[in-house]
Amino acid sequence: MNLSFHRLAKLAAIIAFCVIVLGAWVRLSHAGLGCPDWPGCYGQLTWPEATHEIDTANQAFPERPFESTKAWREMVHRYLAGILMLLVFALSWKSWRGSQADSSFRLWTTALVILIIFQALLGMWTVTLKLKPIIVMAHLLGGLTSFSMLLWLVFSSRYPVSGRPAMAVRRMHSAIAAGIAVLALQIALGGWTSANYAALACPDVPMCTGQWWPETNFREGFILWREVGVDYEGGILDQQSRVAVHLAHRIGAVVTLIVLGVLAMRLSRIPQLRTGGRLLMTLLLAQFTLGVLNVALFLPLANAIAHNAGAALLLATLLGLLNKSSTQSY
Repeated sequence: MNLSFHRLAKLAAIIAFCVIVLGAWVRLSHAGLGCPDWPGCYGQLTWPEATHEIDTANQAFPERPFESTKAWREMVHRYLAGILMLLVFALSWKSWRGSQADSSFRLWTTALVILIIFQALLGMWTVTLKLKPIIVMAHLLGGLTSFSMLLWLVFSSRYPVSGRPAMAVRRMHSAIAAGIAVLALQIALGGWTSANYAALACPDVPMCTGQWWPETNFREGFILWREVGVDYEGGILDQQSRVAVHLAHRIGAVVTLIVLGVLAMRLSRIPQLRTGGRLLMTLLLAQFTLGVLNVALFLPLANAIAHNAGAALLLATLLGLLNKSSTQSY
């Protein structure tokens, strides 16, 4: 089937979103080390199933006995990420060998190939370095960056429209870009919170352990690089450090709510951006609610996964608005 560049980019963006959501499911269900080796699983192309394969796996990795539910989740995630890599390679090939219109995306697709290869290395290091927090967070941010670049290709390769956006639309470009920066910082804080198992460091809301400002250790909580060889599954930070990480994410959530809320209201006043502004406000309120429910309901798996998906959808909405407010015509 001969897919156009736009359709291929759209398919890759959808797969990238699925990889992000599936990765959240793997991480939050504690299956990140469901396969302690890479790229296979206990030496298998898929995962051990027969009794003798499981026995061999347990002998090879006595420190991490085989668990079927964790292993297949991790491998399905790897397979889907592999499909995404092939799609990115296909996009790059199409930009270099396809039509003249496709050739304008060569820089983007080449950067995507480099990023997706680095993302695969981060996936390997996530396993081999035993969920080292900085690697886990970088892997999350790399996935969202890949998703963002694919979305930009989708928006930029649409059927061209004539004329430039209205002046009122173009004036919102910088504000939307600032909103993306704020959201990116908040996503990074969320990734750091998750990687350090600090999501329930404050088990109550709006206070934290019954206090508005409990004892914290921000210096220890935000040491980015720690020793290699430690098993970081379950987290190694003490309570005060985890509280510091959690509170930073909470404060960031309030700042993000205010900044993006004001932006959504401004967008809603502009006819051409009204739909996007309303969608942004809806997703923003839903995301904030999911964050509160994560604490109030003690991090239910479905809710936590939805919170990760919500961050990706917020990013996608802002990128669509940024593209629409661009001075170029697509």
